[in-house]
Amino acid sequence: MLKAVIFDFDGVISDSEPCHFAAYNKVLADFGIQIKKEEYYAEYLGFTDYEAFEEIKKQRKIDFKNISIEHLIERKAEVFKELIGQGGHLIDGVVELVAELKKSNIKIAINSGATAADIKVMLAGSSIENSFDIIVSADDVSKGKPDPEGYLLALKKLNAVSESPVSAKQCVVIEDSHWGIISAKKAAMHIIAVTNSYAAEGLKDADMIINSARQLKIDTLRKLCAD
Repeated sequence: MLKAVIFDFDGVISDSEPCHFAAYNKVLADFGIQIKKEEYYAEYLGFTDYEAFEEIKKQRKIDFKNISIEHLIERKAEVFKELIGQGGHLIDGVVELVAELKKSNIKIAINSGATAADIKVMLAGSSIENSFDIIVSADDVSKGKPDPEGYLLALKKLNAVSESPVSAKQCVVIEDSHWGIISAKKAAMHIIAVTNSYAAEGLKDADMIINSARQLKIDTLRKLCAD
């Protein structure tokens, strides 16, 4: 039985990755560093901001001029807010899918490597701003994807707001990256991958692969949880 749908955020609900990429590079420019787009998508997508800056520090062997990573994260958040404020970033079909889930009384959640502040900024003023029953952000976990911590915490929080118990097998996850798929699989949840960020070949471990949220209907989600 389908009881909950858990959305990744960047690349699934919001096409915010280009803004994240640009924000990282604007902060890194102060240290004479730039990362290439291919490098960002191959190595850093799915990381929390802290993990990304830590990895860059390690790979580039720099100390960020003794500026703390916490400060870099704050600066990156400021730049990101400026960029995302231009609007038009919600992915096609998501608003309609969320409305259909709400109408069917299915619990909906977010499990994202983005910070709570970033998620709030991106949802602000949209028709789905207050639609999610629970949100798990980078602020809530110690390990990002592919670790299952975020999805397991989402399940715990869903159970706290649900009238009846929700099991992992009663949850469908919508992801766009290999890291997210691994994370959800470790949490024993059903997984639908959408090719917003990566080609289908890199998402083959999902239970189902789609090209757009518009392809998803409640009956399709229910079938995944029929076992």
